[in-house]
Amino acid sequence: MAKFLAELLGCTLPSKGASPMFESKSHSRVGLKSSTKQKTTVFSTLASEKSLSDCKKEQQWKTSMYSSVTPVCFTSPLIEKPIGKESMPQTPPFSAMFDSSGYNRNLYQSAEDSCGGLYYHDNNLLSGSLEALIQHLVPNVDYYPDRTYIFTFLLSSRLFMHPYELMAKVCHLCVEHQRLSDPSSDKNQIRKIAPKILQLLTEWTETFPYDFRDERMMRNLKDLAHRIASGEETYRKNVQQMIQCLIRKLAALSQYEEVLAKISSTSTDRLTVLKTKPQSIQRDIITVCSDPYTMAQQLTHIELERLNYIGPEEFVQAFVQKDPLDNDKSCYSERKKTRNLEAYVEWFNRLSYLVATEICMPVKKKHRARMIEYFIDVARECFNIGNFNSLMAIISGMNMSPVSRLKKTWAKVKTAKFDILEHQMDPSSNFYNYRTALRGAAQRSLTAHSSREKIVIPFFSLLIKDIYFLNEGCANRLPNGHVNFEKFWELAKQVSEFMTWKQVECPFERDRKILQYLLTVPVFSEDALYLASYESEGPENHIEKDRWKSLRSSLLGRV
Repeated sequence: MAKFLAELLGCTLPSKGASPMFESKSHSRVGLKSSTKQKTTVFSTLASEKSLSDCKKEQQWKTSMYSSVTPVCFTSPLIEKPIGKESMPQTPPFSAMFDSSGYNRNLYQSAEDSCGGLYYHDNNLLSGSLEALIQHLVPNVDYYPDRTYIFTFLLSSRLFMHPYELMAKVCHLCVEHQRLSDPSSDKNQIRKIAPKILQLLTEWTETFPYDFRDERMMRNLKDLAHRIASGEETYRKNVQQMIQCLIRKLAALSQYEEVLAKISSTSTDRLTVLKTKPQSIQRDIITVCSDPYTMAQQLTHIELERLNYIGPEEFVQAFVQKDPLDNDKSCYSERKKTRNLEAYVEWFNRLSYLVATEICMPVKKKHRARMIEYFIDVARECFNIGNFNSLMAIISGMNMSPVSRLKKTWAKVKTAKFDILEHQMDPSSNFYNYRTALRGAAQRSLTAHSSREKIVIPFFSLLIKDIYFLNEGCANRLPNGHVNFEKFWELAKQVSEFMTWKQVECPFERDRKILQYLLTVPVFSEDALYLASYESEGPENHIEKDRWKSLRSSLLGRV
């Protein structure tokens, strides 16, 4: 995982000569020279642990950077301070997470106060002890936390404790405080609290279903649900419906993982296929789909399907570290129940290598030039759809050295459209052009009149990089041991926006033949790409000649 993150977070738009997702010192053919040179890796710029006050200047810089180019989906995380014992703090409704009005940063204007282990400033919840935050999650007869707080805490709590530990504490508070285990307890009291507890469990299972792959989670869930449902037919039906829905989601995930494993196990190197079948009888991508717009639609199908299986907790768990206040836990490996995030990044790399393979494989120069122009048109259609991840993968593939060195081929290509696309995805000024385009797509999605207009597929590795910076920019805990909840409002804001994008259903008709080709056709390895490139346009210097001879010997000599 550490190696995966280092490679992923170090990426910029690959310049000419770079492998997908990895930084390279070689130069871009057009438009990317200075910006890629100036890149600094994440790990060289990470801040050390800071208190909330130490973070203000950095947060102001981040806010100005993000707010000018990134769509905002959270409103102010207003939590009014409790006035009496029965008047509990409330957050805004979950729908406000997707409001475009912005996020209130004016948190430092009025007197400080605290209540029950929770710290407020200007009526905003900024921090609290972990125990107080857990109690704040649990409903009672007079109080139910609304969805912004539930989502934010369930997302961030796994940085401090296992989800099954949180579930155990929630169950204990519900059973003991609401006297669910007491046969003599007031039935009217139970009728008032039971729907709220059931709603909390429903929101947990719907938003973070992968938590329940842990048998301990499922056991606690069923135990608490049984206590709620006992004696009430209505609650019993609701509990059964909740658990059945959860089981369907987990079954769908297992089936998806099996498909991914099958695809991975059957994939072979394209060079091996070329040795067994003459190139003249092999298909290329244009023979499978000659229409760039249709190809862009099918790429969007794959992107949205894979996005849909990524759980919000995977963004946090990718960066989870040992809680400094927890001396008992030394390993957090068991927290990771899925690898959908990694699988999505692997799809990006596969698409980049597929593009490079399709360009390098043709023997004739005019066919290679035609293939380049085809992918330029596909990339343009991806941009128009709002599929920025496929767009970046295609550009990445065309920027790989085995493709970029084909000077005679590029001389026959009209590159004006490609130059425009590269400008849109230029990494300079922290991908300003891309972020502006993303903001436009997000705004279009909010006011969409059709499913097609709702599509927003971000450049995924940059999204992860943004979340990583946000997570590392401030400490998870403040010097007094409180959880830095202001930080987690920001984290939830970023992840919640992704949640809306991933739930969009693809409006385009599926073409199984095209999808199967994209997902299963063998692609060249990096060495095979270089060999194919040298075979198409010969080496230009002694270094390339030596490499060509070495590749011919090692690759073509294999049985």
